[in-house]
Amino acid sequence: MLAARPLGPCARAERPGPDGLLFRGVRGGHLAESTYCRTWRRARGDALTVEEVSSPLARRPYDLRHAAVSTWLNAGVPSTQVAEWAGHSVAVLLQIYAKCIAGQEDAARRRIAVALGQG
Repeated sequence: MLAARPLGPCARAERPGPDGLLFRGVRGGHLAESTYCRTWRRARGDALTVEEVSSPLARRPYDLRHAAVSTWLNAGVPSTQVAEWAGHSVAVLLQIYAKCIAGQEDAARRRIAVALGQG
């Protein structure tokens, strides 16, 4: 197992501040894109196998957001709530993520049966 490397002088992990940021640049505020992309590539190389690194798995930091939103939808969280958490309108959320929703048909049919007093 590889030892974790420090983030370096450009970023420090702290508790989220009043601005909601967990990671801040050395002068405060947002990190430069080049800083978090460089750190992401290093972390990805440390955490994944050689095969995984050569795949699209978590290639960009944005991929984590996509995975989280997809997971919430597949867990059955209402799309209105997911849209609020993700900062989307419901229309935009479903346009982007509808193809990621899978395996909920049986649960939906059970909920309908219960609502109709048949379950």
